[in-house]
Amino acid sequence: METVLELLRERPRRLVTATARETVLEATQRMNDEGVGSVLVMEGRRLVGIFTERDVLRRVVGDLRPPERTLVAEVMTTDVVCCPPEASFDDLAEVMRRRRIRHVPVVDAEGDVVGLVSIGDVNACRFTRCEVALHQVEDYVWRRA
Repeated sequence: METVLELLRERPRRLVTATARETVLEATQRMNDEGVGSVLVMEGRRLVGIFTERDVLRRVVGDLRPPERTLVAEVMTTDVVCCPPEASFDDLAEVMRRRRIRHVPVVDAEGDVVGLVSIGDVNACRFTRCEVALHQVEDYVWRRA
């Protein structure tokens, strides 16, 4: 796997979304129900932000905002780091590490969201790469011995 698109094909998942007009309580309940750490905030087909567990901790709990009365628009991250489907997996992993972000929407040239990559996806793929390399080394060593 070399590109983000290949990663999305290997690990397909349904996108979980919210609107900016929803309450934080509604959005976090959806996150809990779906077992995800973020929702993409959409206005029609357009990505307008991302709402993450970190936003809940810092901007809701940390600021003592009532989740049942706080709108997602008030606390979502609007400066969303995105990547194109043709981006290399390694480049995306480096951006996530350097920027300390856990979720990156994948957006095509037309501006449509085609997927979401989480740090869990990155770690799982790196683990698989390491496993494959280890097996190759073991095969080489044992065939030579």
